[in-house]
Amino acid sequence: MGERPRWVTLYDPRVPYARASDDTALYYEVHGDGEQTLLLLPGQSNGHHWWNSARPDFDSVFRTVVLDYRGIGDSDKPDTDSYSTKGFALDALAVLDDVGAERVHVYGTSMGGRVAQWLAAEHAERVDRLVLGCTSPGSPHGIERGENVRRALGQRDARAARHALLELMYTPEWMAANPGPYNTIGVRGTPSHVLRRHRRASAEHDSWDALPSITAPTLVVHGTDDVFNPTENAPLLAKRIPGARMELIAGARHAYFEEFRSVASPLVLDFLTEVS
Repeated sequence: MGERPRWVTLYDPRVPYARASDDTALYYEVHGDGEQTLLLLPGQSNGHHWWNSARPDFDSVFRTVVLDYRGIGDSDKPDTDSYSTKGFALDALAVLDDVGAERVHVYGTSMGGRVAQWLAAEHAERVDRLVLGCTSPGSPHGIERGENVRRALGQRDARAARHALLELMYTPEWMAANPGPYNTIGVRGTPSHVLRRHRRASAEHDSWDALPSITAPTLVVHGTDDVFNPTENAPLLAKRIPGARMELIAGARHAYFEEFRSVASPLVLDFLTEVS
């Protein structure tokens, strides 16, 4: 027999995997012991570690589910045209089915917020309450990052590009006090074909026409100093989703949920636990 491709997961029966509709193995973890399930969705080219800092704030109240997107971490890494924000939403449903969660709260940040939009718009029966953090409706209606940001991230010097990404995520003051490691800047060892397909999936997202169909109570959260995913996207989403409310966190950049955790987590918890 030939050697298995390096992007195919070798199953360990002790580790939780769900199977997507195309048989892709999807790694996930379940934490907490609350009666209500909360699905936490990470950003582009990231996995469950994205939530390491903030997740404990929710574990005491909910059963939290975190996952590795296809291509990331311990999930399979197919080199196929199976990567899209709609497709990631279907993968998330496969995970929820595997843990037996019929109706859940969903909190997605960055690209995870784009995935969460499709969950709420196209699978409304599965979503109780929805939180969209530092995200956008996508092109052509969303506000795109500036050319200066693209140039900074596209530098050939990998260390300079990494530093530019960190400065988009966190304030210099916070980085000085928290030297890492940082769980929001990608998963080490991710294959180039996955990075390329994740970038395309996020870039091609366009939920504009679907947003008015969202019926779940929705909270839109964004940092006022986010230029990675410009803050102007927050009011676009809040106005487009019926009944949505918006909260802006002063001084926060893209990773508001980590650096401004003491503000963001209670804000989200209050929303998720309020009595309708």
